[in-house]
Amino acid sequence: MDQWGIAGKVALVTGAAQGIGEAVIRAFVKHGVLVAAVDRNDERLDALVSELQGQGYRVQSFLADVANRTQVDEVVEKVEQSLGPIEILVNVAGILRTGPVSSLTDQDWEEVFKVNATGVFYVSRAVSRRMIPRRSGAIVTVSSNAATTPRMSMAAYAASKAAATMLTKCLGLELAPYHIRCNVVSPGSTETDMQRAMWTDDNGANKVIAGSLEEYRLGIPLKKLAQPSDIADAVLFLASEQSRHITLHDLRVDGGATLDS
Repeated sequence: MDQWGIAGKVALVTGAAQGIGEAVIRAFVKHGVLVAAVDRNDERLDALVSELQGQGYRVQSFLADVANRTQVDEVVEKVEQSLGPIEILVNVAGILRTGPVSSLTDQDWEEVFKVNATGVFYVSRAVSRRMIPRRSGAIVTVSSNAATTPRMSMAAYAASKAAATMLTKCLGLELAPYHIRCNVVSPGSTETDMQRAMWTDDNGANKVIAGSLEEYRLGIPLKKLAQPSDIADAVLFLASEQSRHITLHDLRVDGGATLDS
């Protein structure tokens, strides 16, 4: 029995080659979803897809940079032609550049926004144009709890995620008459390569959990980092028929780190 109501549907997932994107794909395929895995890292993407195909799951790789409008439009067309109508979109692709605003470079700012905000716009626009005539679909954007809570040395990332969050909510309002739901999942600190890259020593995880008065970080009340699968479970719920009357929602998955602010 398909309790989630998604078996047989086609889902496009960006940022598919690692971290949260990979976890989302693993969750989807286990529930019978046909997944179009999109990433610009061809080596890691091919390795993941080959592994899952070897286990009998239905997933195909599509190489594209979400910051490139032409590539996005082309890959969405390819997915629709080869796999069928896209019924679920999950925007996961994201990058991080840290540093104080006073020393942040133009390039860092622009690159973060191109992927984290403009990329969500490009992919969501291309997919929603096809969902509208079909009058159905679900879009989930993986944002961040930094979209609502200021973070030291993370202005570009936080601002880009705030933009992606509001874009998704505005899109959800516009698409509601067509029965297309748009929701956001906002993780906190999650054990991924991106998170580990910010650690300065082997005690990085414990420091994140404990928080820092100097950096105005509360820490994590649940006393643990999220696993990518924790975020994937939230995405699965919002993409499924279990959440059929939920739209414009921002689901915080951060162990209480932002006190639901």
